[in-house]
Amino acid sequence: MNTGREIRWPAAIGRAGLVAFAVLVTVTKGVPGGDGRYFVPVAVSALVCGVVLLVPRLHWPVAPLVVTAVTAWWGALAISLLSVLVLDLAVARRLRAALACCAVAFGVNLVGFSPTRFLVDQAYVSMLVSWSFAIVIGLWFGNRRRLIQALAAERDHLRLEVQLREEAARVTERSRIAAEMHDVLAHRLSLIALHSGVLATRSDSLPAPVAERLGLLRTASTEALTDLREVLGALHEPDITQGDAALAPALKDVQELVEEARIAGQPVDLTTQGQPEQAPTTHRLAVYRIVQEALTNARKHADGAAVAVRVDYRTPATLVEITNPPGTSVATSVTSGYGLIGLRERVSALGGHLTAGPSGAGTWRLAARIPHPAAPAQNGTLA
Repeated sequence: MNTGREIRWPAAIGRAGLVAFAVLVTVTKGVPGGDGRYFVPVAVSALVCGVVLLVPRLHWPVAPLVVTAVTAWWGALAISLLSVLVLDLAVARRLRAALACCAVAFGVNLVGFSPTRFLVDQAYVSMLVSWSFAIVIGLWFGNRRRLIQALAAERDHLRLEVQLREEAARVTERSRIAAEMHDVLAHRLSLIALHSGVLATRSDSLPAPVAERLGLLRTASTEALTDLREVLGALHEPDITQGDAALAPALKDVQELVEEARIAGQPVDLTTQGQPEQAPTTHRLAVYRIVQEALTNARKHADGAAVAVRVDYRTPATLVEITNPPGTSVATSVTSGYGLIGLRERVSALGGHLTAGPSGAGTWRLAARIPHPAAPAQNGTLA
């Protein structure tokens, strides 16, 4: 992050060069007529002013006092030194102090050392031009410095805000994944408890050890279901019930999602290879969410465009690809991009990769590849 000290004008080297130039000009002017009688006092005064102008701790209020006093005494010889001081004060938004230094130096000089008065050889003309120019340039650079500071602070604020929103999107997606897995596991455990309970009712025709094992299985599945709901149930949003279909997309097929979009008037072409059962449940959840996000984005940004959906559940990886050309109109221009961030988080957690962007001729493409978990083959090698 850029601080005010880092972007302060003039920069350290440039400002030191400017002060050195002003000191050199003053010393050079200290040899009027070539006799050099003012050389030593003028040179010492210029060097003292150069020191107070260069040392940061002396910028205020020592530098204004010393430079103003030297200019009031030496008059036209020290115009460049006071110009540097006025420039510094204008950059620091001390315009009143700059004008006061100019007025004091000019007023005192009129009654001070007569050989170096501003009225001699009309030196007051160059005085007015130099100090006015220094004030204008100083105000301009000061405003530029403050603008850069404001823009840098705004940039850092926006960057932090984007990071926080992205992190919130990731956390939300992780919570949604956990909630969906809760529903899926609860469904499977409920089936185990149900079937084991049905078999337990027929324990009279089963051997005693088998009947005992069935009873233990039913009790364990029921307790596991209760524990699962207690631990993960808090992840559900309070206004959504357990029976809401949106919380159990694995129990719905992508075909149903496509049919809903077609009923709403969105042209969708679905191509499916393999059976959903060939892919893990987590993959089916991810495919459902990816297709859902792609259809939603197509309605927002390419209304009326035909959407092509291709899903492949077969090994070695679950593939999903959604493409659409530009639409006839844009339904909305409001976009956040955090839906894609959540999808990338979900796909990355499964070891996959998701891409989204233009694919030529204005076509938009959203695709993901999620590798299936490796399973040992019968001959001891990996499938």
